[in-house]
Amino acid sequence: MKIAIVKLSAMGDIIHAMGALQFIKKHLPNTQIDWIVEQGFVGVLEDNPHIDNILPINLKALKKNKLKLFSEIKGVMKYADNNYDIVIDAQGLIKSAMTGKLLKSGNLWGFSKDSIREEEASYFYNQSVKIPYHENTIDRNMRVLSEPFGFDITPKDILAKEPFLYYQDDEHINSYISSTQKNIIFIVGSTWESRNYPKEHFATIANALQENIIIIWGSQEERETAEWIAYTSPYATVIPRLSYNSLKGIIAKSDLLIGNDTGPTHIAWGLNIPSITIFGPTPINRVYQTPINRVVKSNSTIDHYKLDKNDFSIQEINPMEIVSISQELLYD
Repeated sequence: MKIAIVKLSAMGDIIHAMGALQFIKKHLPNTQIDWIVEQGFVGVLEDNPHIDNILPINLKALKKNKLKLFSEIKGVMKYADNNYDIVIDAQGLIKSAMTGKLLKSGNLWGFSKDSIREEEASYFYNQSVKIPYHENTIDRNMRVLSEPFGFDITPKDILAKEPFLYYQDDEHINSYISSTQKNIIFIVGSTWESRNYPKEHFATIANALQENIIIIWGSQEERETAEWIAYTSPYATVIPRLSYNSLKGIIAKSDLLIGNDTGPTHIAWGLNIPSITIFGPTPINRVYQTPINRVVKSNSTIDHYKLDKNDFSIQEINPMEIVSISQELLYD
């Protein structure tokens, strides 16, 4: 059997869906699994033994050049030559549903119209999976990627999952890993300013824990935040910008990750590394809480269908609450 999964972006969403791959391979070991993804996120999927082919597209380029639409359509239609038995749109957007339709399998699955934000996407599917939009994001991904094959991925299965993010060892990141202290990753940025925990609070956490704090950044603004924290705390180090391979590698070697609700933070869950995800204007159902993967949430109320980018309640979370959870995860 040949399967194509359409999950174009973003990093955290891709990671949450990748958790299903090991269970598909367990139930259908001889199945070919291909994954269609935005070019910029190929590195998240690379080296995963459960994926046979990573098939990139570049829809984001259309924002700058609409004429590239035709070449992108042509590229997806070329992928259709693989003659997939089942195509699953695990994203639930119009653009991902259209991408799945271009694969011409005649057996296109996705979320029902009551289960997604862009309900028009459901009109492209031959078969649909119903699970409320407000349910846990990981449970939703597991359902849409298992129901087409007639088996369930239960919460118990998810909690017992094997790490599923893979990387090639990168020698240069080893110089930032301490052999005498706990290694703690800080993820200090995200896509919205209101999702970012204050840099002053990150510095307070670093000074309270007094371990080897490694700060990761992706943009110039995040780099400036990281450098401010490192200037304020003698325990924090800013490292160079990392590739996806090195990012996965350094998180795999860490003892704890503390970060905002953003893609790199979710890598810790995928690698079974202890983590604390800090939530303000986004819902905690975006992660799976486990004994080692914890969340801290502000007191604001969340509308799952209309997130409030002006909700800065994350700033009100006491950093000592995060210090207390960190000490429990590191030393208990």
